[in-house]
Amino acid sequence: MAATVDELTVQYEEDGLVTVKELDKKILSKGAWSTIVYKYQDWNRSTEEYGPIKFTIRRYQKRNNMYRMQSKFNISSKDQATNLIGVLQEWLDEDA
Repeated sequence: MAATVDELTVQYEEDGLVTVKELDKKILSKGAWSTIVYKYQDWNRSTEEYGPIKFTIRRYQKRNNMYRMQSKFNISSKDQATNLIGVLQEWLDEDA
């Protein structure tokens, strides 16, 4: 667990191998409830290389000066990310 939003990460290491490699992150909101979107890749043990780029949106709650993940949504492909962007843009354009 992390004490600050900047310390939060999805990067994960197991036996000296980074199995989830964080490529980037953007903090969407800070405070008692914080939201972060991450760009990452998973290690594929069979091919011994990192897989395609993925994205995840994580929501954290700060309790006792520590952040705990409360929910997440994984975007598993560039196509899914593009579709999500399209829907959000459509809705934003409707409200303009």
